[in-house]
Amino acid sequence: MSDMRTEEEQVEALKNWWKENGKSLLLTIALALAVVFGWKGWQNNQRITAENAAVMYQNLVQAVALASAPQATDDQRTTASHLAKTLKDEYGSTAYAHFGALFSARLLVDANDYPAALNELDWVLAESQDSVMKTIASMRKARVMAAMGDADKAVALLDGLKEPSFSVSVAELKGDLYLQMGETDKARSAYQSAVGDAPQGGRPLLNLKLDSLAVKGS
Repeated sequence: MSDMRTEEEQVEALKNWWKENGKSLLLTIALALAVVFGWKGWQNNQRITAENAAVMYQNLVQAVALASAPQATDDQRTTASHLAKTLKDEYGSTAYAHFGALFSARLLVDANDYPAALNELDWVLAESQDSVMKTIASMRKARVMAAMGDADKAVALLDGLKEPSFSVSVAELKGDLYLQMGETDKARSAYQSAVGDAPQGGRPLLNLKLDSLAVKGS
């Protein structure tokens, strides 16, 4: 007798196998399709979210430009603030929202509402994982703190910043804050550090600041 099964036996074996394994196979296929389509759907949703956030951010940039002008109206300032808040509320996980909060802080500083500006900057520091964004927010926070009379705390905040690409800007800001506190020697030292790290001829205003202290110290 041949070891080969007849066609009927093969069909019967296939039926039996399907009874035992068919449901689990269909479930596996369904799960695989769900993962594929779910991933594609998530990617599409992320793309749409990013596009919407980008459009709103562009609107915010234009609104802030109008709101920051000397002849700005209350309606223009309100529009800019509303866009910044909406961007943060609806797209808080995006970099656009973080930049929006920086713009919002700027408008609040222009309105002399320093505590509210600090809240915006603290939100950026809490939400962003980007070291550059955190450094920018920290430097602006230091300026706001100094405007509120806490220049010494602002300097301490700057001492904790380690982003290499901002070493010149941080040192220059320290010099500004020391000068505000009347600590001329520390200001001069900070400006010298900034000049030493800056590209040649890249910071003419920084050189003027240092030169002015050299004249005063002579």
